Amino acid sequence: MANNITYKEFSDENNYTALSAEVMSIRARGNSPMACIRTYGCQQNVADSEKIKGMLFDMGFGFTENAEDADFILFNTCAVREHAEDRVFGNVGALKNIKRKHPSVLIGLCGCMMEQQHVTDRLYKSFPFVGLVFGTHSLHKFPELFYNAITAGKRVYETGVDDKTVYEGIPIKRDGTFKGWLPIMYGCNNFCTYCIVPYTRGRERSRKFDDVVNEAKQMINAGYKDITLLGQNVNSYGKNFEEKVTFAQLLSEIDKIEGDYWIRFMTSHPKDCSKELIDVIAGSKHISSHLHLPFQSGNDRVLKAMNRSYNREKYLDIINYAKEKIPDLSLTSDIIVGFPGETYEEFLDTVTLVKEVEFTSLFTFIYSPREGTPAAKFDDPYSAAEKSKWFQELLKVQEEIAAKRCASMVGKTVKILVEGKTDKDGILTGRTSGNIIVDFPGEENIIGEFAYVKITKARNWILNGELV
Repeated sequence: MANNITYKEFSDENNYTALSAEVMSIRARGNSPMACIRTYGCQQNVADSEKIKGMLFDMGFGFTENAEDADFILFNTCAVREHAEDRVFGNVGALKNIKRKHPSVLIGLCGCMMEQQHVTDRLYKSFPFVGLVFGTHSLHKFPELFYNAITAGKRVYETGVDDKTVYEGIPIKRDGTFKGWLPIMYGCNNFCTYCIVPYTRGRERSRKFDDVVNEAKQMINAGYKDITLLGQNVNSYGKNFEEKVTFAQLLSEIDKIEGDYWIRFMTSHPKDCSKELIDVIAGSKHISSHLHLPFQSGNDRVLKAMNRSYNREKYLDIINYAKEKIPDLSLTSDIIVGFPGETYEEFLDTVTLVKEVEFTSLFTFIYSPREGTPAAKFDDPYSAAEKSKWFQELLKVQEEIAAKRCASMVGKTVKILVEGKTDKDGILTGRTSGNIIVDFPGEENIIGEFAYVKITKARNWILNGELV
């Protein structure tokens, strides 16, 4: 079982209060120091950035979206796809001019990319103006690392230090007021052959049951209407506990909390998606009728090469059970096109699965090799042009399915959470329990509230409606 330590215990031991007081008097170009935090990648990275902001806020920092105005600039990085890495390096390079104009500015990088040796080696050699680098396992030590970086006069790098501990009580400065992220576990034990996450996030560690439930209560009492439980594989929650507890039991307990809210979760691995979980969703008051269940490929040979630990039949079995138990269920998924060695005929098995399930929407990607994963060494005889052609074929199929599904909702009245404004005057946007976007005319004072909207028109991915 993972160790669980409160952030207060750790910070008291390391005298973070004194460090914070020191930081207040250092390198502020204005009345108070300002930080600019940019986050790349998944929702877990967003949640991590909210903790970093919480610690900075406790140090006395304000926040700005403009890097030019910041005393501290931090990029929280993603390693899942090569494109994300390229963007980070390009954007870091652009900060060189800020450092030249304002030498006192501290530039830092953290997150999954920093847990890869080839990345940190490149940073150290090619970006000497980057003064702070730390990985996913050192987030709880951020105040100490930050203090060292601004006082030691040399670059501070800390990566690869996984003490397998869950640190509770880290201060959080959430980005939203009615939608929020709630991590329930960290790391992954699955080691899919294409995925870098187990190497950058470590092995699975679940937060204590009561800690998660209490944080959910706090968020609901604070007015959060849409809370997403996060984990690399939420269905594995509790497997490292001595006393068995399941993700379905955790969901069921959170669902008992009084209030008007929705609970979502991601990401869910098919090999661990149980009928118990589906039954809990079906009988719940607050759990959204949306299941994101990535299948990646519809071909059994490719799934085995990916080390996904399920086959097409097992995936369809749980999908069909979910459809039977939750009639208004909205299904979404992830797909990799062009996995090394995948033939066109094997790709067509993915297309037929998409047609059979009829997903609401899909997150589709052309395979991107990640250094350090087994799949990066697999033979890959098919060209990028061929894979792109397959990719477009899949998108066309899904567009037709999505258009049909959206058209079937015209005339229905749905409950939505109003999320904000569109770029059109007087038009608001919201989301259904099934995670479908709805645009409609309305006043801004209902942003952050639930509303009922009658659907009047369907586009491929978005619905139009009017307030009831």
